[in-house]
Amino acid sequence: MISSDGIRGYNDMMILCLILSEPSYGYQISREIKFRTEGKYVIKETTLYSAFTRLEKNGYIESFYGSETNGKRRTYYRITQAGTDYYREKCSEWELTKEVVDRFHRQG
Repeated sequence: MISSDGIRGYNDMMILCLILSEPSYGYQISREIKFRTEGKYVIKETTLYSAFTRLEKNGYIESFYGSETNGKRRTYYRITQAGTDYYREKCSEWELTKEVVDRFHRQG
């Protein structure tokens, strides 16, 4: 499993990636992160909702209520244009970070 410290700066990138094509809600996003990482990273609920709050405060996502399920309204999140731009920045940053760290990584 990947420690949350090692990936903390990229939670935003993962969340934004998952809502680029269509809005989604917390549980679905959490489940998709676990699925795509083959269980190697499980985002904590508090981490996820803190990220939603921060991303919305910065204008990168918008929240809205979807249809009710079992009497509860789900909060969905969609990406804004500023969020799309931020996502692209984070992807570029990741490529650079990976390039730098790879220079210190030894096989075997």
